[in-house]
Amino acid sequence: MQDAKEEIKSRLAVEDVVGQYIELKRAGRNLKGRSPWGVDKTPSFMVSPEKGIWHDFSANKGGDIFTFVMEVEGIGFKEALEKLAGQAGVDLSKYHGGDPAVTKRKARAREALALATKYYQACLVRNKNVCEYVFYKRNLNRKTVAEFKIGYAPGSGKALTEALKKRGYSEAELDAAGLLNRFKTDLFRDRMTVPFIDTTGNVIGFTARVLDKSEPKYLNTPETLLFNKSKFIFGLFQAKESIRRSGYVVIVEGNMDVISSHQAGVKEAVATSGTAMTEQHLKALSNLTSDIRLAYDGDEAGIKATERAIMMAGDLGIDLSVISDYHGAKDPDELIQKDSKLWQKAVESNIPAVEWLLKKYEENLNLNSAPGKRKYSDVALKLLSYIKDEVERASYEEKVAKKLDLDVEILREKGERLNKKLEQSPKKYLKKPKTEIKSDKLKKYENSLLALKVFGGITKTKIPFDIPEDETKLDELELVFNREHENLDDTDFEREASELLARYNKELNQQKIKELNIKLEDLDENSEEYEKTLKEIYELQNNKE
Repeated sequence: MQDAKEEIKSRLAVEDVVGQYIELKRAGRNLKGRSPWGVDKTPSFMVSPEKGIWHDFSANKGGDIFTFVMEVEGIGFKEALEKLAGQAGVDLSKYHGGDPAVTKRKARAREALALATKYYQACLVRNKNVCEYVFYKRNLNRKTVAEFKIGYAPGSGKALTEALKKRGYSEAELDAAGLLNRFKTDLFRDRMTVPFIDTTGNVIGFTARVLDKSEPKYLNTPETLLFNKSKFIFGLFQAKESIRRSGYVVIVEGNMDVISSHQAGVKEAVATSGTAMTEQHLKALSNLTSDIRLAYDGDEAGIKATERAIMMAGDLGIDLSVISDYHGAKDPDELIQKDSKLWQKAVESNIPAVEWLLKKYEENLNLNSAPGKRKYSDVALKLLSYIKDEVERASYEEKVAKKLDLDVEILREKGERLNKKLEQSPKKYLKKPKTEIKSDKLKKYENSLLALKVFGGITKTKIPFDIPEDETKLDELELVFNREHENLDDTDFEREASELLARYNKELNQQKIKELNIKLEDLDENSEEYEKTLKEIYELQNNKE
């Protein structure tokens, strides 16, 4: 796909792509703006139209138009390629790298789904009874209906099928798009339809709700070439701008909760459509923000869902919280119908997920009895084992110990025993923290040192990194050099490199010590490997370089 990439880059200017997301202002030969990740207090996002690259100095990210779209949209290279190809008017089917037959089937499915969306929208407008349901019973306004492309699937078993066949689509193509049932007639009948829209703006399926009390209440598109429910996040296409702007995302349970929330002004709402939240869902959202707020019911299912989310979030650096004050309503949609301002207030009154769960455990157990205290300590300690930050975990341990009227050291000793049992049992739930040898600081130091090595002519200071061959990376390093070292004299480059290298080595030492401490937890204290690892930690801690 390299040829396709180059063709797209030749047609799209980096400043035009980036300018769709942030405001850019001229700064000499370059352009400057605020970080789309909201981590800078002053403009620190640089774009070089001449080089076709960007670099965010506050978030320590950079690259070309493809890496920018991947980072800002929270999507993979393939989706970014398709999105930018659409903007550039490049036909990807002309380029090698995939099965042409599959590519064609996907393209035909997208076209069929786009036409089905328009057909359903037209059917909604023409049906007075359905309009009354959508606009009056569901209290949706015209702007919301248009934004979410809401429509209506007629009750006739072949209305859509016949309409699309007249447009040249075969039964096999409609089936591949997920529009047919097992009898090869319309899957959706006499239902309000809401399309599933991916992050590039393409319709990939539908969810459809009955207009009466019949079952099933909701019917979703099955798994297809385009739709994968374990990856798809409903409402993300409409929410991503607001998520980037506000710095948080709200995960609600139902698709109608999402739609009502957007209409009520909380446009950061999304849902995992028809499935439990997966690690893929969380990873996609964590690319946009680390502040994730769960709007789940306080019942047993909501408690279990929050527990799973905490288990998965531990390795992703996510700040997980819970929205729970629904003022007597059963869900966000019902609360919004009652008073939309109460929903806005509830979103702002979120509490840490661990704190919320501990309160739920307290409510469900008798802490005045010995068995109740034992059960509470068991579930609480299991929950706290997923907290990676030592200070945060210690704070919660003290709260739990106080609740049980225990010395915190007794609680921690029990926690250690439970962890040893878990380590000896099948690791179905227990996850070890993933650490990266390169922290954000290390990456920043490495970029600065490479920039000095390439453009500062450093010879005395031995910088331990190879000069990259990738032209985009070299252009990015030039941007780093011009931004960070432009006020230095040539004679100062060596001193700057020496000081940076010292800071890099110190940070690298700290990272290695962290990794070895984690490794130590898995080793037998009487083993030779344990002693060897302890010695390595001691040597690193006493390294004065």
